[in-house]
Amino acid sequence: MRTRDLRQPHAGCGVAGARGVHQPGWGAIFGVPPRVRGANWLLAVACCLGGLCWAARAESRPPNIVLILADDLGWGDVGFNGRTEWSTPRLDRLAAEGVVFRRWYSGAVVCAPSRAVLMTGRYGIHNGVVTNSADLPRREVTLAEALAEAGYVCALYGKWHHGRPRAGEASYVHPLDQGFAEFRGFTNARHAWEQFPTQLWFGREQRPVQGHANALFTDWACEFIRAHRQQPFFLYLPYIATHFHIQAPAEEVAEHVGKFPERDPADPVYATYAAMVTSLDKQIGRVLDVLDELGLAEQTIVIFSSDHGATFEQGNRGASAFHDSNRPFRGGKRSLWEGGIRVPGLVRWKGRIAAGGETHVPVHMMDLFPTLLAAAGIQRSDLALDGIDLLPLWLYGERPPERTLFWEWRSEGYQQLAAMRGDLKLVICGGQPPELYNVETDPGERRSLHAEYPELTAELRAALDAWLATEVPEARQ
Repeated sequence: MRTRDLRQPHAGCGVAGARGVHQPGWGAIFGVPPRVRGANWLLAVACCLGGLCWAARAESRPPNIVLILADDLGWGDVGFNGRTEWSTPRLDRLAAEGVVFRRWYSGAVVCAPSRAVLMTGRYGIHNGVVTNSADLPRREVTLAEALAEAGYVCALYGKWHHGRPRAGEASYVHPLDQGFAEFRGFTNARHAWEQFPTQLWFGREQRPVQGHANALFTDWACEFIRAHRQQPFFLYLPYIATHFHIQAPAEEVAEHVGKFPERDPADPVYATYAAMVTSLDKQIGRVLDVLDELGLAEQTIVIFSSDHGATFEQGNRGASAFHDSNRPFRGGKRSLWEGGIRVPGLVRWKGRIAAGGETHVPVHMMDLFPTLLAAAGIQRSDLALDGIDLLPLWLYGERPPERTLFWEWRSEGYQQLAAMRGDLKLVICGGQPPELYNVETDPGERRSLHAEYPELTAELRAALDAWLATEVPEARQ
């Protein structure tokens, strides 16, 4: 029998990149890369303390927020998570200028529920969106609505993903109904498969367009930033890469042709997938360049993540499987193993968040809502949020209280449940025996500990059952 209490955080949980040197306080949460030593370490601490000074000054203008979301992008598809077959220099630079979250978790394993969690700060069983065809109930307060009521101008350029109209609704809930003053892009998920669309929504009107969808979204995003530079803004950029169709600009694909053994050299699917990632990186770089040009980088929080893990569905044409996009994790989209829910995650806030850090503290997509409200100085006690304010973690490296996180995927023939507390994760697949993993020491979830620790397994299962009992009726409509 092992003597280590599995309920305690793994010894290496707080630090990565520090060569085994554990620092108290800030350094114990955010790893200190080898380059951040001596005077540079003092500078990093000063940046962190600068956040304290900022809070004390209570600046009149809250920070701008740029939230960038990839679609079906795997944890292992980006350079800052170890990808070497192609480069993502703009994302890597963004990571170096901010904090990388090694255990950033999606809210769900398919698009609609994941985005609903992000927009509401609430689990799907509480906001009513648990399937890919469910529409967000109009009563839900979105992040955009909360920010708009506090004086932000909010825009969405990209994929919204509506569901079937709810009972009593003539149509689906539109982003313009949910706090966004400007919207251009896709509302329908299947329409969003088109990397080179012929028409897109401009508000509530469809208009003809020409070009690469993600480039168009970036064009409009840059115009929005320029137009609203004098006021606080929330820019939500849900790009459609790397969701199928597997297509990318020809000049981008040409940069990768010949690098991979294609099944059909005339149809270089694997090169095209790589091109989708590198093209996405360049579009993100364009947004960052505008922030720099206008002197807004220090006034703007930039967040990057993906809605869930990469897919192995037919429409992906084997690209994510070939590239092992979710490595080193097991599973992918539509599964509750780490490959389905652990996604790339980083935050940059120049002058507020110390650059070059990383953390293994588990964070959840629903935490963005309360954290960004806190960063903006907005108090909303009327919202029943499931996420927690992680601003102290972002700014000062303060570890949040221990909590249990939950996921469910009970649609399309799947019956999967998961609960995570610290490094321990319970996974239940239908009528199969429960699986218990330490995802820090066993990120591939290969060695179940359920038989060795039956009491812990039962404890997490009881917590999961209690959580499921709080499901609202809208979730099953």
